[in-house]
Amino acid sequence: MYKFHNKNTMHFKSLTLLIQDMRRSLAFYVDILGFKILSQDAHQSVLTADGTSPLITLLDDRNALPIEITQGLYHFALLLPTRGALASIIKQLSDKHFPISGASDHGVSEAIYLDDPDGNGIEIYRDLDESLWPVENGKMTMFTKPLDIKEIMSELPENKTYEIEKDLILGHLHFHVGNLKDAEIFFCKAIGFDPMLEYMKSALFISNHGYHHHLGLNIWNGDAPLNKEKQVGLKSYVLFIPKNDYPAFTRRLTEHRISLMTDGDQKYIRDILNQRIILEVE
Repeated sequence: MYKFHNKNTMHFKSLTLLIQDMRRSLAFYVDILGFKILSQDAHQSVLTADGTSPLITLLDDRNALPIEITQGLYHFALLLPTRGALASIIKQLSDKHFPISGASDHGVSEAIYLDDPDGNGIEIYRDLDESLWPVENGKMTMFTKPLDIKEIMSELPENKTYEIEKDLILGHLHFHVGNLKDAEIFFCKAIGFDPMLEYMKSALFISNHGYHHHLGLNIWNGDAPLNKEKQVGLKSYVLFIPKNDYPAFTRRLTEHRISLMTDGDQKYIRDILNQRIILEVE
């Protein structure tokens, strides 16, 4: 279904967030957005859209430090397959009186923006067909224009009770970093993504196999400190690596002196923001 999120493409699959109040978070993620609980214990809830694949894991710590201006997560982005599915979520948020913070046409995608109850940024979007992506000087580009909500809502499915789209996936991540060049060295030279677009020398969008971006990087928080281990925010994310690409991936880690670690049957590395990248190889 997704050309740039499949077994032949390096992409992100799921993430783990530290939150302060599980009941409050589930009221948002389950009761409003419609995620299902895949598994749960006293301090952890694993959420799914399709009923089988983990997508968001919530770790509950009432003593967690609140979110503030740091390096780390800017937003995580949930990708929908159709404009109608985006219209359904917009209507659901409106019906539940949950505010959005933005709505944009990026040329490559149509997106809305909101924050979860802890202040973690979320983008919910659908991609336009690749043939429609804007091009400037022979290269793919992106822009930010107001989203035509009326046009989006014209494709709202009729007489349908809201349910989360089962084909919703993690489309991309976007981080605040301290230095774009250092971030490019890590995520492109070591991890293996390709630069796609640099914006005003303050943001870089990178991907695998020509997607507009699997990862956004920006320096908009300046020299803010790293998100702390016991602070609300992103703590880990799963990176899928095609099996045939894994030998070259591990060679690049060695070349850049990045330690590959294990935790039980889990292999992981640390990114430049001290977030855990859990490796999934197919």
